[in-house]
Amino acid sequence: MCVLFAGIPVAAQATLSVPPDSPRWDLQGEAKADEYQGRKCLTMSGGAALLKDFEMRDGIFEVDVATSPTRGFFGIMFRLDKDGSNGEEVYLRPHKSGLPDATQYTPILNTGRNWQIYNGPGFTAAVDIPKEAWFHLRLEVAGAQAKLYVKDMEKPALVMNDLKSGIQKGQIALFVLLGESRFSNFQIRTTPDVPWERHLPPMPPGTLTKWSLSPSYDALARNLEHPLSDSESKAISWQDVEAEPPGFVPINRYRESPHPRVSFEGDFSKRLEPQPGMKVVYARTSIHSDQVQVKRLSIGYSDDISVFLNGKILYRGRSAQGFRDPGFLGIVNPENDTVYLPLRKGNNELVLAVSELGGGWGFICRLSDLD
Repeated sequence: MCVLFAGIPVAAQATLSVPPDSPRWDLQGEAKADEYQGRKCLTMSGGAALLKDFEMRDGIFEVDVATSPTRGFFGIMFRLDKDGSNGEEVYLRPHKSGLPDATQYTPILNTGRNWQIYNGPGFTAAVDIPKEAWFHLRLEVAGAQAKLYVKDMEKPALVMNDLKSGIQKGQIALFVLLGESRFSNFQIRTTPDVPWERHLPPMPPGTLTKWSLSPSYDALARNLEHPLSDSESKAISWQDVEAEPPGFVPINRYRESPHPRVSFEGDFSKRLEPQPGMKVVYARTSIHSDQVQVKRLSIGYSDDISVFLNGKILYRGRSAQGFRDPGFLGIVNPENDTVYLPLRKGNNELVLAVSELGGGWGFICRLSDLD
């Protein structure tokens, strides 16, 4: 079978170079063809450049970048679906040059960036990012893995062991979320498809994996300290889902992400204000106990949660970015908080009310005995 690449067999045109002023670019937001330090380039400041009429599974993307010294986020989106609601994204933060999260990968799920859930090895890495000088990026995508090279084309800055969106083929775009960055000498080359092999972490013992999710609701229209009534619960069309290793339930995989303008991101004094646009989803599971006992529930969540056991509230907390202190990131892990569950003999219903403000909507729960 002859694989076509922009209408031309790959063997005849292995590499596609797209100049900044090419009509192949769909320029969005603050994106324009420009010139910088004697080079023709795309300049973006809160914008994107989507390569039109192009989809690819495996390949190599290369581009030169020059970025400003101010706070910023720029990178590459790849395997985007038709409306850009789902796909993969890898980006750099110039203001975090040299720090452990200077570069980061996140899947885009139902319009939500899920960096608070997918974090750490395989998702973030330290790298030095030059300012106001051209340097080279290369992204290699092969099956369910990818590698990002920054300046050093011999050693990857970030190895993405398991791409999370599940999309195997899609569009590509350059983007700048914040700050100003420039792109030049963009090239793309398809490579033969490799087998799709997931590299999933183990599922730790005690992880609660079987859940049911409600539809999403306006969080401000509900009293999140009150449990669902029996009639409310029976009226809900629950969706059964299963946690993915190492135990995350990424709600964005099943529900469209809200995008409220969070007031306390720029003013810490407003952190207790209602946040219009915040959404809530209820998640429920059953815990069987052979006796009356207390169990430890280790829980991580994004961004806001109420924990109910057998119709009674046990805990309420918020772990949103910027909420606990101005530099707080809200990274999700099961060691975030601990709740002690007074289980009765037989079946116990655990219900979570999980709300989202931004950065990834989800939770993780592990159950263990008391020491």
